[in-house]
Amino acid sequence: MESRDVPQERNVTLGGYHKAVYARDESGRIVPVKSAGWEAEETVTQQAVAIFQVKAKAARLRALAGECSPLEYWMYARRMDLSTLAQNTGIWRWRIRRHFRPAAFARLGDPLLRRYAEALGLSPDALRRVP
Repeated sequence: MESRDVPQERNVTLGGYHKAVYARDESGRIVPVKSAGWEAEETVTQQAVAIFQVKAKAARLRALAGECSPLEYWMYARRMDLSTLAQNTGIWRWRIRRHFRPAAFARLGDPLLRRYAEALGLSPDALRRVP
């Protein structure tokens, strides 16, 4: 893509910010160019957010019913999936899945709970509760 062809369609999901997109300049070098986004990107972002909202709502209802731990709800509410949470915490995916069970979550020690809370941007107390 040439630098003059970088879309500037004002993507609402960027909140007025710009992002860097790599394109060729006039001399043929690959350089970062400011972009306000484009419609296709906005549509895909909004669809992904809607999926996370549906998953968070379902996980919230399961957590309130005692079928899963608050960790699963907060993971989806913070727009993460299992792989993303595993990468952010350094905890294996199979272990996180185990912590989705209420009994396993209740036995979590403070260091592990703090790792989850930090990755999710919450306090450990907030992580233990479902809103």
